[in-house]
Amino acid sequence: MTDTPSEAGGEVRQRGLRKMSEVYGWEFQDGPGDHFAMTADHLFADVWSRPALTVRERRLLLLGALTAQGLFDVAEIQIGAALGNEEFDEEQLREIALFLCHYAGWPAGTQLDRVVGSVVAQRRKAAKKKEEEATR
Repeated sequence: MTDTPSEAGGEVRQRGLRKMSEVYGWEFQDGPGDHFAMTADHLFADVWSRPALTVRERRLLLLGALTAQGLFDVAEIQIGAALGNEEFDEEQLREIALFLCHYAGWPAGTQLDRVVGSVVAQRRKAAKKKEEEATR
């Protein structure tokens, strides 16, 4: 792997960056180091880009895995992206949390539900602020 932008700017890297932008809903730029290279070139250009599952389906699986591992900080990012990309709405995300209570443990599913509520509240607050600024 390499961290020089000229070597990292190939087709695989560009495909990975495009997929990262699609998955998270914001524009990704190239980054340095082996960790970023593996993330862009392998995880997103190859794994997230495979045709058998949609981004929505992959995100659903990822939310289950993150909940089972107690990684709610990462789940928060995924929930925000899922809402932003309109892959899931609040009701669906809360249903996912309730379902996961039974398979990942009640405390983990409950924590995911709390994170869903927090992300939804943040998004509503930001939308309200944007609306208020637009009416000024």
